[in-house]
Amino acid sequence: MMDHILLTELRAARRSCGQSQASLAEKLGVKPQMIKRLEAGVGSVPMLVEAMAALDFQLIGMGPGGTLSEQLRGCRQKKGLSLETVAKRTGLSRATIASLECGRGSVRSLLCLLTVIAPKAGRRAPERAYWGAGDKFDRDSRFTPPDFMEHIYAAFGEIDLDPCAHLLSPVIARRRIILSEGGDGLVDDWSGRLAFMNPPFSALLIWLKRAFAQWQAGNVQTVVCLVPVRSDSAWFHETLSPVADIYLLQGRVRFLDSEGKGQPTPFSLMLLTLGASTEQRMRFASLVPGFWMTRAQEVAVSSLTA
Repeated sequence: MMDHILLTELRAARRSCGQSQASLAEKLGVKPQMIKRLEAGVGSVPMLVEAMAALDFQLIGMGPGGTLSEQLRGCRQKKGLSLETVAKRTGLSRATIASLECGRGSVRSLLCLLTVIAPKAGRRAPERAYWGAGDKFDRDSRFTPPDFMEHIYAAFGEIDLDPCAHLLSPVIARRRIILSEGGDGLVDDWSGRLAFMNPPFSALLIWLKRAFAQWQAGNVQTVVCLVPVRSDSAWFHETLSPVADIYLLQGRVRFLDSEGKGQPTPFSLMLLTLGASTEQRMRFASLVPGFWMTRAQEVAVSSLTA
């Protein structure tokens, strides 16, 4: 069977969430091999449904319903197709189709059914990362809350530089580059032992490239970035991820707006570090729920030496 669009988009959804097959398997309490098989079209529908829920993966181009099984039944009924008719068109048995419409069966059978009754089914686009409809024109004015920053100070030490600071930001740093005061962290050289960055999310990739360049040049020893889990760019995979340590945060951080009100992000966050020591990373993990991802190059080395 050719790779179905559902499988392609399932893999894309996992990667966009910053999840490896191993980390998703750990989240679901299964072996990594099960996720690998699932993404190849082998496995059970209940397992697929669990993976979709963990990745906030929802389907469009289906029938009405709040669950996959309800959508399948609704799609068939909307087209006026009987179980017998669908069975003839798919080559599946009537019992198999009925089982799929009850949330059971195999992924392989599901893909056969979708090809016939919902050929245009695909992933619903993720919600845009706005914090409220009234904030679309000021969505970057969100500040790391003091209680979260206390964990940063405790784990990594005092901050020498905040390269994208704001007058209202509670981040404590020896040097703050503030755009409204004529500074520009994308132009001015960075300096110090530790730089902390909660960049404008609308220009995330630009700021990550700047942080990497300043760290690589030796202008700062360590960089700690609090950013959304976005790993879709080739640069992230080819240049940044081999040298960065990434901590996937459990739960949502309640960022502060310009009035000091807290609101959790509508998306997952990660702490991305460059040059952080093992001790610093361990201290942070002991303070904030989540886990450090294993670097791809470390996985490759371990597989060669195994």
